Amino acid sequence: MTYAYHVINHSRKLRNVAALLRQEHSASIRWFSNSTRTLVCRNEDTVGIHQHGYVSAQRQFVSRHATYSTMSLSTFKKNECGVMVGKMDRSISFSLLNRSHKHLSRGYSSDSGLPPHQEIGMPSLSPTMTEGNIARWLKKEGEKVTPGEVLCEVETDKATVEMECMEEGYLAKIIKGDGSKEIKVGEVIAITVEEEEDIEKFKDYTPSASDAKPVATPEPAPPKPEVAQEPPSAPAPESKVSEPGSAPAGDRIFASPLARKLAEDNNVKISSIKGTGPDGLIVKADVEDYLASRGKEVPAGAPKTKVGAAPDLDYTDIPHSQIRKITASRLLFSKQTIPHYYLTVDTCVDRLMELRSQLNQLQESSGGKRISVNDLVIKAAALALRKVPQCNSSWTDDYIRQYHNVNINVAVQTDNGLYVPVIRDADKKGLSKISEEVKNLAQKAKDNSLKPEDYEGGTFTVSNLGGPFGVKQFCAIINPPQAGILAVGSAEKKVVPGAGSDQYKFASFMSVTLSCDHRVIDGAIGAEWLKAFKGYIENPESMLL
Repeated sequence: MTYAYHVINHSRKLRNVAALLRQEHSASIRWFSNSTRTLVCRNEDTVGIHQHGYVSAQRQFVSRHATYSTMSLSTFKKNECGVMVGKMDRSISFSLLNRSHKHLSRGYSSDSGLPPHQEIGMPSLSPTMTEGNIARWLKKEGEKVTPGEVLCEVETDKATVEMECMEEGYLAKIIKGDGSKEIKVGEVIAITVEEEEDIEKFKDYTPSASDAKPVATPEPAPPKPEVAQEPPSAPAPESKVSEPGSAPAGDRIFASPLARKLAEDNNVKISSIKGTGPDGLIVKADVEDYLASRGKEVPAGAPKTKVGAAPDLDYTDIPHSQIRKITASRLLFSKQTIPHYYLTVDTCVDRLMELRSQLNQLQESSGGKRISVNDLVIKAAALALRKVPQCNSSWTDDYIRQYHNVNINVAVQTDNGLYVPVIRDADKKGLSKISEEVKNLAQKAKDNSLKPEDYEGGTFTVSNLGGPFGVKQFCAIINPPQAGILAVGSAEKKVVPGAGSDQYKFASFMSVTLSCDHRVIDGAIGAEWLKAFKGYIENPESMLL
């Protein structure tokens, strides 16, 4: 650690990387694999840590946003060349610039004789973000930047977020300009330098291929060792698989999982299909061609094919927005991995409507915002979660996490897609405060100006299609990692029995459906929650106690 501390103390305002390279006590740290971490310390190298290799990062250690854990060098020793070599425990982690919505992957580099500079990567601005778009740059190339200034606006999977500058310098090069789409997290988007005279040296700068898409994971290639074991005199792959049963017994037929699945669905022997992939690998296109030649129809769930438009059709292709792509991905994941079940009850809302009318009179006289039925539903749901905390939980492979905060996400539909801003500690807030927050967050969602703290940290979701759209009843998809979502329908008047045997009266009933994750919420627990919720709706005065 002595070597690392010397570097930290001497790297606060580096002006010349070459000078650092001559420092006697500089060090280099490299990660070689995920399974074992090898630490190599050598004189006349710069300090650098990166998850996918290593890059120099002198200033990252001393940045006010950087944190690092204590390392133990007790297992390190010098080899025959005088180099410190040892194993690094997996628990050691370095978190650089790890703030809620400002996470930059940056570092100095002296490659190709370039002066000291920082590569600014696409930040991860939400837990589910894997890529983002550049809405617009607020700084131009050559302009000076200072800490706290907004560099650009990034469109994430949730909203458009401002990305601030972390350190003083000059914006030398913008790699990804205005409107750049589908930029992977960590991909270089800009270069900054400390000296103004260094700006011109980055006029034609382009990031290396390794930096272009650091999080891309190519599909695994077919197993080469087994292919290499085929006898040299074996016939070409086309002739080997062109006829059923022509392959010798015991020979393995290589096919992609999609090709095997498609062949099984259509009762086709995989050995009867000719492979056109590498080393005779059978791919999905081969199976499709085989089915087409046999006159069989490919099932709807089969791999995607081109859709040809009939001459008399008029249509418009609407590109996916970032929020729609992420929402689609998460909802598909939810339906495929979460065992949903649904519970529905009708709640009488006559007394709720009377209380709302009285409260709105008070709100109007005091200049406050009107309270909606949805505000009362949010309050009732929050109190029911406090009463039945098992529903305020999430599933993990090792345990069920039960939350002590009741944070209600509220589904808001906009032109850009579906947003779910969060009302924090809804069980502790008054109806007036809930109403104000819901309206403000809904407007921010429509303006596409939500920040991460506006939608992260929810423990339960409420989706209301009754009041705005008149939908009587529906079943909502759970918002992972939550364990429940409440679908609220519209209120309808019904004829119900009166006090006497021949007496009848009218009452308004609202249908609500609770979608539950059966791994977390058993049927009886879900029914208990709905009973508590119905009690608050039909006796709304109890929410004020």
